[in-house]
Amino acid sequence: MIYDLIIIGGGPAGSAAAVYAARKKLKTLFITSEWGGQSIVSEKIHNWIGSPEISGNELADNFKKHVSANVGEDLQLKEGSKVNNISKKADGFLIKTEKNEEFETKTILIATGSGRRKLTAKNADKLEHKGLTYCATCDGPLFTDMDVAVIGGGNAAFESASQLLAYCKSVTLINRSDTFRADEITVQKIFKNPKMKVIKNANILEIQGDKFVEGLIYEDRTTKVQKELKVSGIFVEIGQIPNTDFVKDLVPLDEIGRIKIDAWSQKTEIPGIWAAGDCTNILYHQNNIAAGDAVRALEDIYLTIHTR
Repeated sequence: MIYDLIIIGGGPAGSAAAVYAARKKLKTLFITSEWGGQSIVSEKIHNWIGSPEISGNELADNFKKHVSANVGEDLQLKEGSKVNNISKKADGFLIKTEKNEEFETKTILIATGSGRRKLTAKNADKLEHKGLTYCATCDGPLFTDMDVAVIGGGNAAFESASQLLAYCKSVTLINRSDTFRADEITVQKIFKNPKMKVIKNANILEIQGDKFVEGLIYEDRTTKVQKELKVSGIFVEIGQIPNTDFVKDLVPLDEIGRIKIDAWSQKTEIPGIWAAGDCTNILYHQNNIAAGDAVRALEDIYLTIHTR
């Protein structure tokens, strides 16, 4: 069987596209290794339109329910599969998964999102899951009544700090510049908490500890003076790496590995392949933007298929 479309990725972009594809009766296969995208680790999400407050797990469940409700003659669902190769054919594309499954399609929408950027300081890898973590929602309660640090300056870092302030003794946010990427209203709200501290213009050099995190060493980027901070836990929120390695030899990527697209249509530079969401080189990355971009892509895919 040759599908009209294969959608890869179970976050807001892929899920939105799957619903639209089903409604337009495109013969579609939806492939995802997991549901929800990055938001799965968020305890509370306040900016998903239509839901004043929703957890990351609930949002992921909603994606699955909405897509599954449209599964039928036109939409098929393949869960727990990860695509590891796409090759061009004369009449379309051949997609292979890590389970050695093969699927043929006329068009593709890549919506694989991005993953967390790892801290490269000395001993960071050795002490991961031993006091250094990338998920405040998952591990935060383990550090009740302890001093902890959050590394980063974006919304994710401030969201983690907000969660940790509820039960930690103190939270020190460490940012590599003197400005924050987070929303101003979020910054102001968090800094009103007396347990919140901040260190700006800092490079993390080393994570201290033998069997478990005991602190960290950072360098003041202005004075070049090295300083020590004693903490029992470190929560890292320093950005994302696009999940595009499986197409690096197929579609053009930018300098940090994001898929280059035409923002007017979501087309890549390879005819027949579109991309949407955090795996693309758009300026802003949010759940609502990812879903909207995927809908734009789907509309263009539909027109392309029916005007060939």
